[in-house]
Amino acid sequence: MSGLRYVYAICRPFDAALQAQVTGVDGAPPGQLSHHGLIAVVGTVPEEDFGEEPLRRHLEDLDWLSATARAHQAVIDALTVVTTPLPLRLATVFRDDAGVRAMMEAREDSFRRTLDRLDGRVEWGVKVYSDAQAASPAAEPEKPASGRDYLRQRRQRNKAHEEMWESAEKFAHRLHDTLCEGAEDARLHAPQNSALSKETGRNVLNAAYLVSRSDSEAFVELVEGVKGQESGMRVELTGPWAAYSFAGLEAEGDDTPGEAGL
Repeated sequence: MSGLRYVYAICRPFDAALQAQVTGVDGAPPGQLSHHGLIAVVGTVPEEDFGEEPLRRHLEDLDWLSATARAHQAVIDALTVVTTPLPLRLATVFRDDAGVRAMMEAREDSFRRTLDRLDGRVEWGVKVYSDAQAASPAAEPEKPASGRDYLRQRRQRNKAHEEMWESAEKFAHRLHDTLCEGAEDARLHAPQNSALSKETGRNVLNAAYLVSRSDSEAFVELVEGVKGQESGMRVELTGPWAAYSFAGLEAEGDDTPGEAGL
């Protein structure tokens, strides 16, 4: 056994070459495995790292996981430039090509439906952060002359904060409604936890939009035009990505990392 089969994505057949410098997980260049008119983009990985037991240990190693995720994403990004990939989960591994073909055959109808739906489309991510300090620079508070003054100041501060968050949420809702008009589909994700993301400000919109390639330039201009319009609001645009948020694989029982076919 020379290695296991790592599967990045399922695609329709495509002729364009990937960028020459793209290497996949473990430094192996991605290749194509054709079956029933579909393409699995695959690589070879060592069993001592990607066998069931070692992979479970590796998935708890954040450095290893981060490096593997970057290599995986590099291949997906390269595919997104030349075709519409249907990304599989990180560390989807099979014993051999026969295992990959069996997986493709078992899910062939689902893959075809999803690829038809996503063909010619990409995903854009939009996040909005509200920065309380930028919105209302802190003024030097007056020293309360009495207990009543202290309570009054505290009520005023609480009211100001409530009004600021209410304004931020309204801005996020308006922006989402506007972006939905330029997209074919949208997904609202849970707001990011700033302690985990290390981003400044409070995340009030975390959304993904499915946009046709032909409409992407207009969509980007729409987002860029909003930046800086609202004091204390930071709008971030990422993409274009493969349509992870719209692939629907999890709902159909996609493979759990490290367990597929092993």
